[in-house]
Amino acid sequence: MATTRTRASKLDQICADAVELAREAAEDASDVVAVGAHLGTYADAERVVTHTFAAEHPGYAGWRWSVTLVRASRAKQPTVNEVVLLPGTDSLLSPDWVPWAERVQAGDVTPGLLMPTPDDDPRLEPGFTGGDAAADLEPADATLARIVVAELGLGRERVLSPYGRDEAAERWLAGDGGPDNQMTKLAPGVCETCGFFVRLQGGLADLFGVCANVYAASDGRVVSVDHGCGAHSKVGPQNQAEDLPAPVWETIEWDEPISLFD
Repeated sequence: MATTRTRASKLDQICADAVELAREAAEDASDVVAVGAHLGTYADAERVVTHTFAAEHPGYAGWRWSVTLVRASRAKQPTVNEVVLLPGTDSLLSPDWVPWAERVQAGDVTPGLLMPTPDDDPRLEPGFTGGDAAADLEPADATLARIVVAELGLGRERVLSPYGRDEAAERWLAGDGGPDNQMTKLAPGVCETCGFFVRLQGGLADLFGVCANVYAASDGRVVSVDHGCGAHSKVGPQNQAEDLPAPVWETIEWDEPISLFD
């Protein structure tokens, strides 16, 4: 049964009585979501009234058609202002939209995909390519300057900022290559004392390196100096299990057959 409710404005009776006009407007926009029973009427403003109708579609449970009618001063007939399909309190809604840059997670950049880096990415800061400094030098000196730049690890338009370095360090320490895991607890030693540990350079050298042991679970990955695993280089023959003795076979020989009926 249709209901009528008013807000702060007085309900315009001409607009309120134009149920069929509102229904026709909803049906014109309905497409596959059919227009059902008239659910109610309320005033939005002076001579502005909204009619609601049930949305008849299994995929739009609880939704409703909302048709707003408006009447000009002294006009005898209202006109259609707006037709929209609105969800109800218990309607099924799509998840909130999240920007692409916030949806990307670690490992999402697969072969063939490109992920642009914003100009204002806080993880990076301007670097030094040596181009401007070498522009006014003689060719031989310019070549030497570029060699020095390369040896210092520069030659890039942008480099890791302190924020980016700290963020990476926190992520690596909290990951599988950090110290807080069961593998490290059971390891005979930490990576810092392992012969397969290749230390990083730069600001991260004090905390991290790369594992170069093909048999280790972290081979080719960044590990902290206090990480550890069972493939530590100190594990030698003295740590291996002793060889077991040869198996002993017991045999029984009888001098002559024994009858159970003797």
